[in-house]
Amino acid sequence: MNKPFNFQLGDIVEMKKPHPCGNNEWEILRIGMDFRIKCTKCERSILIPRVKFEKGYKKTIKHSEV
Repeated sequence: MNKPFNFQLGDIVEMKKPHPCGNNEWEILRIGMDFRIKCTKCERSILIPRVKFEKGYKKTIKHSEV
């Protein structure tokens, strides 16, 4: 059974694979069928399908203050 995910805009999450810049912490900018996430080191953003995001998700580092 899949565990429920509770993502919010502005959350900082850790992914399993690092970005080419060497960082694996990302800020969530958009939630839907696709996620837009931004690298917290080089500030490059990518659009990733929800399924791929949930497979690569490791843990939430910081919840947003919203």
